[in-house]
Amino acid sequence: MSPLSSVRTDVVVPFAERLAEASGGRLTVTEYMGGALGSSPRGYYSLLLDGVADIVATLPGYTSSVFPMTTLSIYPGVCDSAVDCTAALQRARPVLEGEYRARVLAIWSATPPVLITRDRPVRRLEDMRGLKLRVSSRLEMPFVEALGASPVMQPVSEVQQNLHTGVIDGVVITAGGIPAYQLQEAAAYLTTWLPLSATPFVLLMNRDTYEALPAQERDWVDRAADASLSLAGARGYEATSARGLRMAREAGVELIDLSDGEKARFEDAVAGAYRAQLSRRLGDLTVAEVLELFRSP
Repeated sequence: MSPLSSVRTDVVVPFAERLAEASGGRLTVTEYMGGALGSSPRGYYSLLLDGVADIVATLPGYTSSVFPMTTLSIYPGVCDSAVDCTAALQRARPVLEGEYRARVLAIWSATPPVLITRDRPVRRLEDMRGLKLRVSSRLEMPFVEALGASPVMQPVSEVQQNLHTGVIDGVVITAGGIPAYQLQEAAAYLTTWLPLSATPFVLLMNRDTYEALPAQERDWVDRAADASLSLAGARGYEATSARGLRMAREAGVELIDLSDGEKARFEDAVAGAYRAQLSRRLGDLTVAEVLELFRSP
């Protein structure tokens, strides 16, 4: 991830600062950014399990088959802001943690995605037809396909160059990704709404490393990673996304707000793909039951 990413500035750095403060400097964090410990974002969870890193920040969506319940938070209708989406993840957290062979230090959400396009404005459902769009998770693919576009997965570090050169036509991404990856430099249009919820993020600690710590040191880690850390990640994304939209506007990118009628057409287009997934089983639960965990207070 970029050093400017909200993941780093609003979660990783605050965690490190809290840990140093709680421990009086006895436990510290050393950062390895930009793939210094491994070049493939999809391999970060394996780096953690193998002990190459003690802690990783990653997107469960990169390996959604490993975390099928967590990544359902991107489904339509779950939530409509980073704070609301993070609250949904926290409601389901007791169940979601069972997907991880690691200590979950924080679990939070970006803002719902926008659509950034290189040279075609998307003002109506028909404008989606034939676009090649980068998505962050395989779970987004059936919904993007239902809108008439062709989804592809690429590491976020490659997106700006691929958008600039026309390898892809657009990007489905939180507006918080704009300042981190300077996406406004490669785009002409930004549609501010899509019928999707938001991408989840996690900060994970190697379980053996955590359990090998003395009780006092585990307590320091727990205090540094209390519920407020996840909320800080959500609030950071709200602020970063607002800044991203301002940057795009100031760079001359046209921001397009869909009409209520057009939003209804987009929602109707993805409704079949949504219903088709509800009875799918994820262990002891169905997709519908996991979505209810997100929504139930």
